[in-house]
Amino acid sequence: MAGGGAAPPPKQDDQQPHPAKDQLPNVSYCITSPPPWPEAILLGFQHYIVMLGTTVLIPTTLVPQMGGGNEEKAKVIQTLLFVAGLNTLTQTLFGTRLPAVIGGSFTFIPTTISIILAGRYSDIVDPQEKFERIMRGTQGALIVASTLQIVLGFSGLWRNITRFMSPLSAVPLVALSGFGLYEFGFPLVAKCIEIGLPQIILLLIFSQYIPHLMKGKSQVYDRFAVLFSVVIVWIYAHLLTVAGAYKNRSDKTQLSCRTDRAGIIGAAPWIRVPYPFQWGAPTFDAGEAFAMMAASFVALIEVVYCLRLLGLTRVGSRRVVQISAGFMIFFSILGKFGAVFASIPAPIVAALYCLLFAYVGSGGLGFLQFCNLNSFRVKFILAFSIFMGLSIPQYFNEYTAVRSYGPVHTKARWWNDMVNVPFSSEAFVGGLLAMFLDVTLKQKDTATRKDRGMHWWDKYRSYKTDARSEEFYSLPFNLNKFFPSEKGKE
Repeated sequence: MAGGGAAPPPKQDDQQPHPAKDQLPNVSYCITSPPPWPEAILLGFQHYIVMLGTTVLIPTTLVPQMGGGNEEKAKVIQTLLFVAGLNTLTQTLFGTRLPAVIGGSFTFIPTTISIILAGRYSDIVDPQEKFERIMRGTQGALIVASTLQIVLGFSGLWRNITRFMSPLSAVPLVALSGFGLYEFGFPLVAKCIEIGLPQIILLLIFSQYIPHLMKGKSQVYDRFAVLFSVVIVWIYAHLLTVAGAYKNRSDKTQLSCRTDRAGIIGAAPWIRVPYPFQWGAPTFDAGEAFAMMAASFVALIEVVYCLRLLGLTRVGSRRVVQISAGFMIFFSILGKFGAVFASIPAPIVAALYCLLFAYVGSGGLGFLQFCNLNSFRVKFILAFSIFMGLSIPQYFNEYTAVRSYGPVHTKARWWNDMVNVPFSSEAFVGGLLAMFLDVTLKQKDTATRKDRGMHWWDKYRSYKTDARSEEFYSLPFNLNKFFPSEKGKE
């Protein structure tokens, strides 16, 4: 071999993998370190814009099937937004106090559609009466289903269930909570590709490329990437609408692309405060309640451990989330102003989901750093649960799309929904399989425990073992006196 001697061996540190971190690096603002007020207000408004996507999409899908028109759709959007704001504000003040927005869930859509198609509503001729009757039935089912979460939470049963989970079983659960919503991403973008695709491109430029080219000199562009990109593309879409680009296009294309076809602005009242039972007293049906409880349980599972998701704004401030809740309540009462933002074309919102749901999925993949990926047991559990978590719901959804009912089709509609709805959820199937395999295939030894990542999980099982739990003892309005403190027991 000509030339000098052999190359020096690499340093030992260069061969080591990246160390596991229980907190994301480069987070600018955490729970107790809020940004300045002007920046916090802008970030809160950005949270509100993102929240609008789900809030508008659910009524847009369901209200026409109920028999409602634009006025009913506007009222449902206002109500969802108002309740989401109250829930978020209450949760950040008195609940877990985590910087999380509490809003509507796509999980409840199949069960609600099942209620819409129920035989007891099929004979109603008047669309307005049909809408109100279905809303009252849906409210009754949701009220009963909410008791499931209340019982699981206050009784401590859910805490005992989650004790069986490990970082290994959390990977499919959280990853599929994001990646499993792919149908709300590019398929909706493609309904108006001329505005959806530019939204994706601009969002990537503002959030990824500009900060990379500026080499960290400013975090304005990535932190407000959603606001910048949405404003630009929304103006562009409005110019296309005014210029007559969609004048001779199909109704479906005009509904997706035009900025003046949502029908919400004209139908929304100037000022309206949503109130309980605004459509009448709720009605209760045992079958519908059981079916909604199944959806409620799936939604409960899907939100577990989904809070390591700050990759886009790098802001985890509680103040920002509380400000966004304020925007939700404010614009839900001032209907006309809220309707302006709610009329953003759906492909623009879907383009945001392409990035945001990807970040949710990456939060699940982040748990892999605590697992031993050189273990065949770990590899099998991950591969099988993720594959089946995608495959089984695909079968259920394809079957339903072709035959208009699920694989489980008996005379008991409530039983059909209780089976078909959970197994149509990627996160539910993947998470359930991963937890079952992880628990039943484990051995009681230290090596297997470390392979599962339980050595990292231990400190989150008690307030005593995580120093950040001190935040719990600083509840507002002296509420901590109602909670038994473990601090003095140490």
